[in-house]
Amino acid sequence: MDGPVEPGRSLMRWYGSAIAVVSGLYSVYVATTGTGMTGGAWLMLALGAIVLVHGLALLTRAHERLGAASGPLMMVWALLMLGNQAWLAWTGGPDGMPMAGGMSWDAGMVALAAVMLVSGAIMMTARGGEPRTGM
Repeated sequence: MDGPVEPGRSLMRWYGSAIAVVSGLYSVYVATTGTGMTGGAWLMLALGAIVLVHGLALLTRAHERLGAASGPLMMVWALLMLGNQAWLAWTGGPDGMPMAGGMSWDAGMVALAAVMLVSGAIMMTARGGEPRTGM
């Protein structure tokens, strides 16, 4: 196949992009439709916007500038999202409900962040659909 990107790598970018776009949109949606803009909501909004832009960048030539950093970045975004969700769960009420108009943790966001974490790991360890051999 002609082109600057081998087929397996292109599929990996599409996969990573789809996960990032969905996670980013969901994070922005949840943050902006909650009962109040708490610290956790602002973090969720900022991360959602960053992840969305990263996902969209994977669909453009900008992915060439991201290079090998894309996988680790996906993992960082995912870990920040999971950390934010853990913080929201810990600071919520005893039944996981938000306290004083704040946010609680979101199981959907946890699931998306976990998938994004795995996607970042896949992007880091595979090149063109084949496992990396050495550094």
